Amino acid sequence: QVQLVESGGGSVQAGGSLRLSCAPPGSMFTIEAMGWYRQAPGKQRELVASISNRDVRNYADSVKGRFTISRDDAKNTVYLQMNSLKPEDTAVYYCYVDRPWFNRVWGQGTQVTVSS
Repeated sequence: QVQLVESGGGSVQAGGSLRLSCAPPGSMFTIEAMGWYRQAPGKQRELVASISNRDVRNYADSVKGRFTISRDDAKNTVYLQMNSLKPEDTAVYYCYVDRPWFNRVWGQGTQVTVSS
């Protein structure tokens, strides 16, 4: 099964920034929505941000004003710019892609660790 390829995770101190990227390994057509979830240890996976093919963006309340989601349709890539990071942002971040008539495709996950 196709998996998306994620990059950009890592460790950073509180107040720092990271930029996550996610793209399919090959061509992928008719992408509609793209987005990011995260899962912290002992917690449920939660939606962080999403962006539609009409550039409609949604954010979790906890990241509004700090995170920005964007997409490059020419590269089938979705980005998550994370600024003013907090220790509570520590989690594994998973990207996804939605296409008509296909199941959701996920990335393998990338670890983000924010130290205080």
